[in-house]
Amino acid sequence: MHKIAVNFGDMTDLDDIDRRLIAELSANARLPTSALAARVGIARTTAQARIERLERAGVIAGYTLRLSEDTLRNAIRATVLVHITPAAQTNVLNQLRRLPAVERVHTTSGRFDLACQLRTESTGALDDTLDKIGAIDGVMALESLIHLSTKIDRSA
Repeated sequence: MHKIAVNFGDMTDLDDIDRRLIAELSANARLPTSALAARVGIARTTAQARIERLERAGVIAGYTLRLSEDTLRNAIRATVLVHITPAAQTNVLNQLRRLPAVERVHTTSGRFDLACQLRTESTGALDDTLDKIGAIDGVMALESLIHLSTKIDRSA
């Protein structure tokens, strides 16, 4: 299923129709404009113009694909907490971008500097990715947490 990426920082200037369009697109970004317009109760051309305006304004940052839980059932997911030297953040982030298993990286407060979300097809591939992260110049320590099951997912 496709998902919409919304920049919620720009939500203050939106009216009710914009919010309803975003809600419908968030549920199904592949919804045809005519069906979207019908659900919101506006003309197709109005819906198209508003979507284009939201995209130009950066409110809608893009569209992406969300895989089903059945597809991901055999995937190994993990969060890796990474402690780096202060001057190494740019290099570490550049190296992490090159690793296909790295889906997201967040800066954090506390003992670790980065929290990386990984997805691999096997524990062997996870182990290989962890070795690659540990070998990046500037990485001082890492701790991996393998996800066992998802109990709450509000991103859906």
